[in-house]
Amino acid sequence: MEEKLLYAGKAKQMWTTQDEDQLRVVYLDQATQLNGKQKEHFAGKGEAAHAISDLIFHYLIDHGVETHLIKKLSEKEDLVEKCAMIPLEFVTRNTVAGHFASRFGLEEGTPLSQPVEENFYKNDELDDPFINESAAVALKMATEEELTRCWAICRQVNQLLTPLFKKAGMQLIDFKLEFGRRSRDQRVILADEFSPDNCRLWDQKTHHHMDKDVFRRNLADLTTTYQEVYSRLQSALEED
Repeated sequence: MEEKLLYAGKAKQMWTTQDEDQLRVVYLDQATQLNGKQKEHFAGKGEAAHAISDLIFHYLIDHGVETHLIKKLSEKEDLVEKCAMIPLEFVTRNTVAGHFASRFGLEEGTPLSQPVEENFYKNDELDDPFINESAAVALKMATEEELTRCWAICRQVNQLLTPLFKKAGMQLIDFKLEFGRRSRDQRVILADEFSPDNCRLWDQKTHHHMDKDVFRRNLADLTTTYQEVYSRLQSALEED
């Protein structure tokens, strides 16, 4: 059976495989902003983002988090469980930054007394609008039980990764997770990726950005920044 391109996103492609319950994901050497309206090519970016996401997903799997990752296929490719994606973004904020700062007139870098949890409807044409849980349930995007499970995983991820990034000399400012219903049994699991494409990272001492904001704000080279994040994480894990 010939493999077919199933989905082409802003940073990844999803391809069918010989197994109808598995997909091949390919990380791309590009970055976008404004929901894909602005796109640029960065040599090596796909490999760097893939390396970070694989490292993080294996760390989460080792600590009991169910994900779609099956195995690495190449420096830019993974084999993953096929999932029907829930059309919601689950955002966890530990520190004021980005749109949250401008929305409420707050200063970036202000610590939050507790993590802020927000859902957004994943729709580029509508610029991913905020949505509350009752609307998500009413519109049949997810059930209450599924939302409860997703947020429980988000909190577990936050508890696991905040100290890991701190050990690597970085502050986990915020992050976005996506979930899907696994094709073979409909169980909700963590999908997509975890890289500086979907989280904010600041250097612990200098507060320099170490995520996609270096592209959004033209602060530094994106690929070099991602490579530094991977190097720090790798060193932190080797110390364990």
